[in-house]
Amino acid sequence: MGSTTTNETSTLIASDRVEGTAVRRPNGDSLGRIERLMIEKTSGRVVYAVMSFGGFLGIGEGYYTIPWSALHFNPEMDAYQIDLSEEQLRGAPQRSAEGQDPSSDRAWEEHVHRYYNAHPYWMA
Repeated sequence: MGSTTTNETSTLIASDRVEGTAVRRPNGDSLGRIERLMIEKTSGRVVYAVMSFGGFLGIGEGYYTIPWSALHFNPEMDAYQIDLSEEQLRGAPQRSAEGQDPSSDRAWEEHVHRYYNAHPYWMA
């Protein structure tokens, strides 16, 4: 493991420090945690976070691919924040956490971005 200076600066953070970070609602209620980041190969931009939700000890968990632009880091909570009800999250487009590449299906990506009202990363 590297030193703190190689894992985080005032504006940058290593991906392994993001994985496992809590995802919360604005009121602080827990929604889940970030399992992995999906990075666009050509630009190097993080475009999705795969979030786990529900279950106990990994059993019955759902995995949700959330546009990175829909999440906001809240330093007071030390968590990423998104304003979703449990019903909205349960109705969200779902993908496996086993490394499925969401960018392999543009129609699915468009659906995900509309669902979260997020600006599509490919139109940046």
